[in-house]
Amino acid sequence: MAKDILQEIVEHKCKELELWKAPKPSLREALLQSETGIIAEFKRKSPSRGWIKEDGRADIIPLSYQQNGAAAISILTDEHYFGGHDDFIRAAHQSGVTIPILYKNFVVDEFQLYEAALCGASAVLLIAACLTIERCAELMHIAHSLGLEVLLEMHDEAELKYAELQPDLCGINNRNLGSFVTDVQNSYRLAELLPKDAVKVSESGISNPDTVRALRQAGFRGFLIGENFMKTPDPGLALQQFVSQL
Repeated sequence: MAKDILQEIVEHKCKELELWKAPKPSLREALLQSETGIIAEFKRKSPSRGWIKEDGRADIIPLSYQQNGAAAISILTDEHYFGGHDDFIRAAHQSGVTIPILYKNFVVDEFQLYEAALCGASAVLLIAACLTIERCAELMHIAHSLGLEVLLEMHDEAELKYAELQPDLCGINNRNLGSFVTDVQNSYRLAELLPKDAVKVSESGISNPDTVRALRQAGFRGFLIGENFMKTPDPGLALQQFVSQL
């Protein structure tokens, strides 16, 4: 007797859900184990520069990053200001990316965390400047319940109190999100004020391998680099050349 088609559909759906709910690769562990710690970013546009690479393809560049030494990948999913999309993460996975992917957006609602989980991200960015500390704690709890790690981004001394929430990773943004002025010295200045056991990530304005070496000496394990690679004709090759100088 032929199998009931509804039963077949439900069985297949259960298998799909098992795959979706399976543990994702850990961004925290990837950075702790990596020799470079580079989180290479797929970023097509920015509010300050406009289009950086309008024709950049999510089924090509992230995989090239993986093949050329990235410890993890960050993918901008904000559409209006950064030319991103949730589907870019799906496209990266379908192309063969297996290293952790950071869902980078301006998360202000738990719905966005479900979006991040559904498209296959390993971790999500929460930005202290966008959230009260109470709301940040709520979103972090929901993210963890969905199997997502949290990279909590801070920019100044006042925001360092958010580190008390004990996120999986503590990010220091070298770019002021109000003025978009970038200063890597911000990472050095704030690093010693973070908890000793925090996995520290320096974000934005990193364009020189010497800077990565110096930041590592200051205690950083992750280095988020986007425009420096995306503005070149071949971002994966630019990453390879950067890594070779480390």
